[in-house]
Amino acid sequence: MTYDVAIIGTGPAGLSAALNLKLHNKSILWFGSADLSLKVGKSEKIANYPGFSLVKGSELNAAFQKQIEEASLEITDKMVTMIAPSGDEFMILGDNDIFNAKSILLATGSFTGKSMPGEDELLGMGVSYCATCDGFLYKEKTIGVYCSAKRYEHEVEYLAELADQVYLWAPYKECEINLPNVEKLESPMTEILGEGRVKGIRQKDDSRKEVDGVFLLRSSVAPTKLINGLEMDGAHILVDRKMATNIAGVYAAGDCTGRPYQITKATGEGNVAAHSILDYLASLA
Repeated sequence: MTYDVAIIGTGPAGLSAALNLKLHNKSILWFGSADLSLKVGKSEKIANYPGFSLVKGSELNAAFQKQIEEASLEITDKMVTMIAPSGDEFMILGDNDIFNAKSILLATGSFTGKSMPGEDELLGMGVSYCATCDGFLYKEKTIGVYCSAKRYEHEVEYLAELADQVYLWAPYKECEINLPNVEKLESPMTEILGEGRVKGIRQKDDSRKEVDGVFLLRSSVAPTKLINGLEMDGAHILVDRKMATNIAGVYAAGDCTGRPYQITKATGEGNVAAHSILDYLASLA
C-alpha cells in the first residue's frame, strides 16, 4: 500500500498535520511514540496555549491523546532510520519494515544530539541505528550499544540474544537490563574507533573496548541522515513559507525548523504543512 503521507513525529506539529489531513480523508502513516511529546509531557506549566490557562504538559498531552482517539488516528511506534525517493513516491524504512508514501512530513522536534566522533565516518560500516535491521549481522560477535532511553531496552535485549558480548552505555537512571552477556559501562561511550570498519569504542576515562559494531539507539535520527540532500540552516531544516523543503514532496514543521521552540508555533506550522501537502497531492493527480 502507498499512503498519501508519512508523518515522522508525534509532537504537536505532527498531531496538527495529522488531524487536518484526516479531515480531508487522506491516508496517513504516522510514526512516533504513542506517549507523544516527552518535551510537552515534562512541561510544568504552559501559559500561552490558546484555550488553556496554565495547563500542565501532562494534561495537554492527555487532551492530545483523547483527540487522537476520537479522530481514529493510528500511531506506528517504529523507528524511522531512512527515507529515500522511489520514483514519484518515497520509501521509508521503519525498524525492519519498508513502507511507501507519496509525501513526507518531518515533525521530528529539535535534534540536540551531536554525532559521536567516528559516527558519520563509520555509518554503514559497523555503525547502525536499528537493532532489528542490522542485529543479525552481529550473531556471536561483540558490539557496543548506546541506549538513550528505557523505551529501547527491548532492542538491547534483542541484540543480546544475538551477540556474544554487549557493552552497554545507558545514560538514564534505572536501566533494567540485567543479562549475563551485557556489561554496563560505568564510563560514557565517547568515540567510535576504526578506519573503514568499526574496531572499537573509547570511553570518557580513555579506556577502550574492542567491538565489531556499534548500535546507537536514540529517540531520533538527524534529518540529514534520514534523507540525503536535505538542505539545513545550521541544526534546523530549511523550509519556505509553505513548510516545503528543497526536496519536492518533503515538508517539515515544528521545532525541527527552528526557533521559537513553542507548542503554538509547532501546531501552526503543522497546519500550514498539511495544507501544502494537500496541494502537492492534488498536483500529482
